[in-house]
Order: sequence, then structure tokens, then C-alpha cells
Amino acid sequence: MHSNFKNYLLDLTESSDFVKTEVIQSLWSGYGQIDRYEFSGNSSVVVKYISLDQASNHPRGWNTDKSHNRKVKSYEVETCWYEQWSKKVSAACKIPEFLGSYKEGEEQWIIMEDLDEHFPIRKSQVSFSEVKVGLKWLANFHATFMGQDPEGLWEVGTYWHLDTRSDEWEKIENQELKSKASWLDDQLNACRFKTIVHGDAKLANFCFSEDGKSIAAVDFQYVGGGCGMKDVAYFLGSCLSSNECELYEEELLNFYFLELEKAINGDFDFEAVEEEWRRIYPIAWTDFTRFLLGWMPTHQKLNGYSLRLMEEVLQKF
Repeated sequence: MHSNFKNYLLDLTESSDFVKTEVIQSLWSGYGQIDRYEFSGNSSVVVKYISLDQASNHPRGWNTDKSHNRKVKSYEVETCWYEQWSKKVSAACKIPEFLGSYKEGEEQWIIMEDLDEHFPIRKSQVSFSEVKVGLKWLANFHATFMGQDPEGLWEVGTYWHLDTRSDEWEKIENQELKSKASWLDDQLNACRFKTIVHGDAKLANFCFSEDGKSIAAVDFQYVGGGCGMKDVAYFLGSCLSSNECELYEEELLNFYFLELEKAINGDFDFEAVEEEWRRIYPIAWTDFTRFLLGWMPTHQKLNGYSLRLMEEVLQKF
């Protein structure tokens, strides 16, 4: 361990010593790892260690300067999120408490609350009620930041938006989709009611309580401005099969907007928000489909539901 960071962590936690007890996961493309550290008295923290000079080893082969620069900015954005924005989040959209950050040269560390005490469960499959728990988190998160300028974050949130994915756009074989990609992007960016989106709101980035009734979210590398439907479409796609999306789309969108209305609590013209965002929902889904068709055209999320929505959007517009 870097000795200066060790001293920083000891000072921050007012501890005499600590031990790394677990490597929770490696970061995408080999840029570092997430570790758990335990101190005397059984207290613990989670540390995200980032090394920007490590050789990139992208699992899909997208090793380019553009990809590297996007990653570098994503860690700058995540640090800004925790330092300047995270305290605005309420318990209704729980995230790890930010404890500190340290940077030296090409290495940096973000120190966070260990969520395992109250949110120890990670899920690869969820029940219908747990999908609604996720949508409730998103509704409260979007309501919290409705109308705010994402200063220091991504101007356009999510990791797949068109401006940062020209390499993948080049690979799209569907010529109609390729030709309308800018139009899709324009529709999303011209949204009247913008909020701050999580930007990578997949199931794997949520931690559940043991009873499955509450969650917390992690991984804010792609947090930024945009329409909340980006998160909603992406989250549902990570939880549900094609048939489930078809069956439950209306019920789940109704539930999300019910929770959003309660969370907004009259601060905005909710009917106008809902009308605009419902129109944008299939566009947001199609925009993510556009990314997948360039990035990995065999991906399991390219299912009957996503392709049907794409065809409907392309034909309508």
C-alpha cells in the first residue's frame, strides 16, 4: 500500500492500524479495485482505488485513447460527485456516505461507508416487488435533482450517450438506426425537464437489505444531466426478461411515476413532467439499443422487447 495513503486513512479514521480484509471487485479494464478495510473495534470502510496509468485491458477489445479518456473523466466525475453532491441525497435514495478522498500522481482513492451492515445482499435476479424498490429509489433520486445543473458531473449522464461512443456508432449495421442516432440523441438532450441521472443504474449497482425492502446504490462514474427515463429503461432492462418487459411495462411505469409525483411534492408541474418522460421512455430504450448494436450485437439485452421498441420509434419518427 502507498505509505502516504496509509497515513491519510489512519488520520481520517483516527485509527492506529487496519487490515485489508477483502478485494470486493476489480475495476473495469484493469484501472484498479474496490477493497474493504477493517479497523480495531470491527469498524470497516470501502476504498475505491484507481490507477490511471495502468495498462487498459478492455474485456471487449475497445482499447482506444477515447476509451481511456472517458475512463479518466469518469473517475474525476465520481470524485466530484462524492465530494460536492452526495450530501444532497436523502435516505429515500441511499448511497454510501462519503468519508474522504486522496490523490497522488496517477493514483487516487475514494473512501466510503461500508454498506454491508445494512445492505449486505447483491442480487442477479429480483422479485417483482424488488424491481419496484429499485424504481422507488430512482424516483426519489430524480426528484431530488430535478432542474439542477450538473456542475462538475457529466453534462450528459450515462456511459453510452452518442458523443462518447462514436467508435461503437461506426460498427452499427442497421443503417436506419445509424442514420437516426443523432436524432435520438437530440430528443434526449432537448428534454425540457432534466434531472441528474445515476448513469449506470443496473441491478449489479444496487445493494439490498436482507428483507429486500430497501436498497442503496453505488458506482457514480457516469452520473450527470438528463432525462430520468434513461435510468428507468436501463434498470428495467437489467432486471426483466423480454416477456416480463412486455407484460409489466405499464404497471411499472405507473408505479415509477406515482413515486416520482410523491417525491416531487408539487415543486414542478408533474403532469408536464410525466407527459414528456412517458414520450421519451421508448426513445431512451432505443438509444441504449443503438449503443448495444454497435458495442456487442449478440448481447442478451437485444431481445424481442428492445428490438420492437426500436422499430416502433424508428417508424414513428
